[in-house]
Amino acid sequence: MPDSASPLIIGLIAGEASGDLLGAGLIRELKKHFPNARFEGVGGPQMIEEGFNSLFPMERLSVMGLVEVLGRLPELFAMRRKLLDHFAATQPAVFIGIDAPDFNIGIELRLRANGIKTAHYVSPSVWAWRQNRIYKIAKAVDLMLTLLPFEAGFYQQHQVPVKFVGHPLAEMMPVSPDKSESRRKLELPLEGELVAVLPGSRGGEVKMLGPVFIQAMHWLSKRRPKITFVLPAANAYRKRQIQTQLNEAGVELPLTILDGHSREAMQAADSILMASGTATLEAMLAKRPMVVAYRMTPITYWIMKRLLKAKYISLPNLLADEALVPELIQHEANPEAIGKAVLRSLQADQRLALEKRFTELHLQIKQDADRVAADSIAKLINSSLPSTTALSKS
Repeated sequence: MPDSASPLIIGLIAGEASGDLLGAGLIRELKKHFPNARFEGVGGPQMIEEGFNSLFPMERLSVMGLVEVLGRLPELFAMRRKLLDHFAATQPAVFIGIDAPDFNIGIELRLRANGIKTAHYVSPSVWAWRQNRIYKIAKAVDLMLTLLPFEAGFYQQHQVPVKFVGHPLAEMMPVSPDKSESRRKLELPLEGELVAVLPGSRGGEVKMLGPVFIQAMHWLSKRRPKITFVLPAANAYRKRQIQTQLNEAGVELPLTILDGHSREAMQAADSILMASGTATLEAMLAKRPMVVAYRMTPITYWIMKRLLKAKYISLPNLLADEALVPELIQHEANPEAIGKAVLRSLQADQRLALEKRFTELHLQIKQDADRVAADSIAKLINSSLPSTTALSKS
């Protein structure tokens, strides 16, 4: 722990775009408690914009699947060793792992054993699969921050300190989004059916889903000639990957590819075709019907199918504890099945019913998450400091 003359160091590691978003909001709020703090570890462009020092490119942590990670293990182990050495030398006031549990919880375990306070932001899906992980988590963290209310109950049952903070996206997105305004901002047609297509933010996801989604768009355009599509590429790497897949498919599509702007694209759409993941929550907050699909390598799917205990994979269904949106997994995620599900989602009665239900869920998780999370972290930091040297301004 730094003395009163040393800068307060706060360590964070985020592994993908959703964690980068959470990390940026958390840093902004923690600056109000600790104006002179230094933030470092691994993060993306949004965290870096807040003054974060990223020691490695965040992209190197974005690995999909149980099998796919094997080829990257030497690099990941080397990165973890360097990060552990760095934090052992700098002694941060707290280390916060943001999602990426397979990477972060091991780091939290080591750092906490060496007297460094630790928190984990975004609960791993221990309630859904590999539930024995709760015992390792209990040893690894001083505080778990959950985005969804049902997650907090699981930790309370296992006597793990936990705080439900809500989801920052619920603050950022309007309760009643304006479709026409979003289309104008993106220079998309103001009339006609528009489907937003999001094949994922990670290379492995786009590799598995991109070609299937392209064929599903082709299937839809043949049956609905006036339908158009918008695809917000997560980053420059994904845009090149998607463009290559389009070239290989050799089909003509009424498709606009955007550099980012996924939120606006979802708000502009009549329906959304997307990979399972955090973006499904964003689609729910956009109040748009969606079709959720996911594909993995056969071995990864075989393993996951036997370990998964949850009834659903998409966040809207998990939050509601009912099948609000269709989930097409593995072989079910084929162009025709996807196309038919998208057509059903475009029906007016479905859109109206879902909009009402999604609004209820939006209000449930609208808790001012960035502030609540930062307040909880500040309390954790100050609990380890003598009362005369507590640094938080709150």
